[in-house]
Amino acid sequence: MTATHRVWKLGADVDTDALAPGAWMQHGIEVIARHCLEAMRPDFAAGVQPGDVVVAGANFGIGSSREQAADALRHLGVAAVIAPSYSGLFFRNAFNLGLLLLTCGGCEAIAEGERIAFDARAGTVTRADGTVLRADPIPGFLLEMVEAGGLLNQLKRRFERRPCP
Repeated sequence: MTATHRVWKLGADVDTDALAPGAWMQHGIEVIARHCLEAMRPDFAAGVQPGDVVVAGANFGIGSSREQAADALRHLGVAAVIAPSYSGLFFRNAFNLGLLLLTCGGCEAIAEGERIAFDARAGTVTRADGTVLRADPIPGFLLEMVEAGGLLNQLKRRFERRPCP
C-alpha cells in the first residue's frame, strides 16, 4: 500500500445541510467549510487534514442541490468520499467541483481513523489489513474532471489547447 488516507466515518443519510449548514450560506466557502458537519461531527472541520477521506453509509449528500456541500469537503482537502450510494445531485456537483466519490458497497466495514489506500482508476479500496474492496468503475471523463480540479478547470485547459475559431 503506498499513499494512505485517514478515515472519518459517518453514518447513512448525510444531508447537504449538514455539509453546508444553511445558517452560513450567505458567506463564502471559507466560512461555510469551517462549519462543515458541525451538527454531526463538531471535531471534523478543525480536525480534517488534506488527504483524509470520508467513509459514510448509503445516501450520502441527500437534500438540497447546494453545490457548497461538495465544495466544503473539497475546500477542507478531503481526498475522496467513499459510500455505498449518493444523491444524484450531490454526485454530479462533487465531480463538477473536483471532489472524488467512490461508490463501494463494502465500505461500511471500514473503521474510524483507519488508514486506507484507494485507486480510483482500478476501482479498489485497500484496508490497512490488506483487504481489498471493490468500488464501482468511474467513467474516464469524470476522473479527468477530478484530476483537472473540476469542470471549469477542465474546460479552461481544453480551450487553452484548442482556442475557439
